[in-house]
Amino acid sequence: MFQKIGLLAAGVAASVAVSGVVQAADVTIGLASEPSALDPHYHNLGPNNSMVQHIFDRLVHQDANQNLQPGLAVSWKPTTQTTWEFKLRQGVKFHDGSDFDANDVTFTLNRVPNVPNSPSPFTRYTKAIASTEVVDSHTIRFTTKDPAPLLPVFLAQVNILSDQIASDKPEGKTTEQLNNGDGTIGTGPYKFVEWVRGDRIVLARNDNYWGGKEPWDKVTFKPLSNKGARVAALLAGQVDMIEKPPSADLANLRTNDKVSISQGPSNRVIYVHLDSHAEPSVAITDTGGKNPLKDARVRQALSIAINRKAISDRVMEGLGMPAGELLTPGMFGTTPGIAPIAYDPKKAKELLTAAGYPNGFSTNLGTPNDRYINDAQVAQAVAAMWERIGIKVNVQAFTKSVFFKSRNQYKFSTYLAGWGAGTGEMSSPLVALVATRNKEKGMGGTNRGRYSNPKLDALLEQATSTVDDAKREALLQQASKMAMEDYAIIPLHFEVTPWATRKGLKYNPRADQYTMAMSLRPE
Repeated sequence: MFQKIGLLAAGVAASVAVSGVVQAADVTIGLASEPSALDPHYHNLGPNNSMVQHIFDRLVHQDANQNLQPGLAVSWKPTTQTTWEFKLRQGVKFHDGSDFDANDVTFTLNRVPNVPNSPSPFTRYTKAIASTEVVDSHTIRFTTKDPAPLLPVFLAQVNILSDQIASDKPEGKTTEQLNNGDGTIGTGPYKFVEWVRGDRIVLARNDNYWGGKEPWDKVTFKPLSNKGARVAALLAGQVDMIEKPPSADLANLRTNDKVSISQGPSNRVIYVHLDSHAEPSVAITDTGGKNPLKDARVRQALSIAINRKAISDRVMEGLGMPAGELLTPGMFGTTPGIAPIAYDPKKAKELLTAAGYPNGFSTNLGTPNDRYINDAQVAQAVAAMWERIGIKVNVQAFTKSVFFKSRNQYKFSTYLAGWGAGTGEMSSPLVALVATRNKEKGMGGTNRGRYSNPKLDALLEQATSTVDDAKREALLQQASKMAMEDYAIIPLHFEVTPWATRKGLKYNPRADQYTMAMSLRPE
């Protein structure tokens, strides 16, 4: 399976730590968001996925750069165009002392689609599997409905539960039981101790972990949703590490000799989507009912009118990396050497005039104000840059719940949002954000701009059914180039994610933005 080029190299990650040796065997970590569940199959959500990886393992692991690594499977290979064979790790024990084998994998895969009331199920990662065959206790074979080159990547998102929790219910233990520690038994580096909602999640080291002992005897996670409270808790010594320190505080934290900052580019692109479908578009005026966003020249004008470097340097305060496509450079399917989209307001005005809009037009720009790093401020900066080329913009900022509901009801002609590529490869943003919406094919699920290009769709369908890595990567690069040249969407920047620790600790930045004790080490 493909290996993505390492992105978060030492030269990219920034650290201002001073040397020191940590003696404490316990650590406390301040979280921006508390998980909604410890059932690893209930809610496909970042805080949940990050937390449950302490307790459970996956067949395939992803390192900090989302390169695939052996997990509970030591190897995997396609044996035909629609068959994958996985060799499982021997000698692995669950936290209760029971042995891991192929039956635990089949139980898990049968459980995933049967978890009741899942707000965001994991079936997107298992639906390609048509049948599962247990060849022997440590060999399992998957037959897929169609060629599924990303199956190992998808299975890197599915945590394995013990079949000892099976019952007469298809899901075995319920989500509520798992949240309470009943059946919360994995093969991971830490064991569940307790979850006191709103206060703490406590884990204890698994001394028999197949991957080796972790340095921490006990890890306590404390939900601290208020940014200021997280920073205050770190400075007061109440926690040893916090995630998402606010950008406004980073300069002071960097000069504090009791604090260390680690940061690195993430897989999350912040973008502006344009309504290139409806006519008239819901919020566009001064055009006689026409939708100017259907014209690629107008889309290009809006893109090159944005000064990405200024946004990354000033608005993001260094926590943004200007984007030239939809996935961070170096990851699978990206184009080597691609540059960020150049700022050219003069050409933008010329393009608007050529398209028939010399005086611009009016539109709205929807944005969340609590979802991404400085999201509303970024939207305000984009609006100001568009104003300079004659586009009158009404920025509409909402809490994330209101924003996403409005977006899904197509209430914005343009909107700002973000996409994190959980698979770490280019098909993730392309299929979700710019492929024509097609529920049956699983295409365009988050394409709320309703951009549609049949040639691009054909390329993506070919890429996502090509098992050969080199051929698939070339197809994804071609598809990305096509989307960018047609300005199907406007990428702004990739979020650079910071973590703050006390002196003597160092966090290895992760492209998936997950906060995990396994990436925290004494310095």
